[in-house]
Amino acid sequence: MGARGAEERQREIVRIARATGQVDVTTLAAELGVAKETVRRDLRALEDHGLVRRTHGGAYPVESASFETTLAFRATSHVPEKRRIAAAAADLLGDAETVFVDEGFTPQLIAEALPKDRPLTVVTASLPVAGVLAGAENTSVLLLGGRVRAGTLATVDHWTTKMLAGFVIDLAYIGANGISREHGLTTPDPAVSEVKAQAMRVARRTVFVGAHTKFGAVSFCRFAEVGALEAIVTSTLLPASEAHRYALLGPQVVRV
Repeated sequence: MGARGAEERQREIVRIARATGQVDVTTLAAELGVAKETVRRDLRALEDHGLVRRTHGGAYPVESASFETTLAFRATSHVPEKRRIAAAAADLLGDAETVFVDEGFTPQLIAEALPKDRPLTVVTASLPVAGVLAGAENTSVLLLGGRVRAGTLATVDHWTTKMLAGFVIDLAYIGANGISREHGLTTPDPAVSEVKAQAMRVARRTVFVGAHTKFGAVSFCRFAEVGALEAIVTSTLLPASEAHRYALLGPQVVRV
């Protein structure tokens, strides 16, 4: 194909990746009517432009300032991995009495895994997290006010950060759209970035939670360095050698 054909094909690959969450070389080759090596070459080009991350046999889309997956989609992606991560993160609670739980599906699973047999105050910008914990007998839930983002059902903007600024929180569970050793923790939206940064400023301890797909990915807005974290909780799908490189920057890395 010529240059125009390659551009159209790559746009289609990105569209499919964003619609389904991942693409497979063999399937794409059949759908597009091209050789597998052509698809691999397209994926390399798209990765160079920061639009996808390649995996063995395929790729998945990278979130950016113009593209972000919804909470509904995240609830269908890598769910067993995220459940393991959430359970391990909840085990790091220690003696914390006040906890910030970030927006996102994995933090929502953390909320479900938190102990219900002891007094706990949970601060969150996430409506789903608040809903999970609202009926828990020993848990007080403080939902931060602000503008609700449709895709994630979480509050942002100055109302949210102003409320956060008035607290001292024992432990913050933080997610991100990407984490890299070079650029730290990133997210596509500046308003979301500021909420996360403020939560970390008022927390004594911060634990990052994220599936292996988050590592090496970089979004638009940086809100923290890796060294600011007490711990990183992810899965064994992140290679041990890469986990060690993150640990050298300061945090304990837990792989489950």
